[in-house]
Amino acid sequence: MESRVKTKRVCTIEPKNDIVPTRSWDAMIPEILSLIFTKIVPVEEMVRAVSLVCRGWLETVVGPYCWNEIDVEHWCRSHWNSCNAGNRRGGLLIDSVVRKLVRRSKFTAGKFCAYRLGNAGFSYVANCGRCLKVLKIPVSEITDQVVEKHAELLVNLTELDISYCLKLTSKSLEAFGKHCKFLTHLKRNMPPLELGAVVASETDDDEAFAIANTMAELDHLEFGFARMTDHGLSTILTACKALTYLDIQGCWNVRLEGALEERCEELLVFKTPWTDIESESEGSVENDSRGDDQSSDESSSSDSA
Repeated sequence: MESRVKTKRVCTIEPKNDIVPTRSWDAMIPEILSLIFTKIVPVEEMVRAVSLVCRGWLETVVGPYCWNEIDVEHWCRSHWNSCNAGNRRGGLLIDSVVRKLVRRSKFTAGKFCAYRLGNAGFSYVANCGRCLKVLKIPVSEITDQVVEKHAELLVNLTELDISYCLKLTSKSLEAFGKHCKFLTHLKRNMPPLELGAVVASETDDDEAFAIANTMAELDHLEFGFARMTDHGLSTILTACKALTYLDIQGCWNVRLEGALEERCEELLVFKTPWTDIESESEGSVENDSRGDDQSSDESSSSDSA
């Protein structure tokens, strides 16, 4: 009985003239494969499907090559929206997935983006330490205690997004500012409030003071719907000399009195507390003018008839 010899099929092209034959996909080095995967393959597909193609692809996905930048924000949002918003299991699963991906990166990730991250997940991400430069975790459930404990590890952080993290206070901002001396971009937007919903008794400049006292190198600040007053804004402008972009939309307690408005207008980009309202007003005025022009044209045509 003749023995059957198994042969491995390789996707190559026969050379014609001076054309160099192509290399099979599974023979590519992991560094090249990882560049391709991260550009065209969503994270969930990279974890679920890519690793099943062949051994070479599995080794690439399991290794750190594909995880220098971990962006699971879209997956976290989709997963959370498909579950009950108050389901604790949803947050636990997000933290579990984050831990697996951080382990795959060998704790060398330079960028991390997620949504609804918990204390356990944040603690694990912080172990990337000096490698981590960009951290975007909006709507996360992390607390001041965890941030104060682990912020000292993130010494090379340059960009931070902690928008809508309702459990964080000025203590966390102070901790980040104290240890992250290279921080230039900060997003600390809060949930929108209706105009007039914030009364004088609810003003709070503590976060503005924390930014001014510890983040002098900020270039970009988004501080939408903060409860600060003119005093807090003035303190930020005085301390953050490198600031070129400032967004304080919805900060209804800011009045821009005295010379404060002129100081803000000197920035390259400045969005006032009333930017959205002003844009809507301009749009309605433009629509009204178009309507008036159309009405006048119709009346002129009817008169001539």
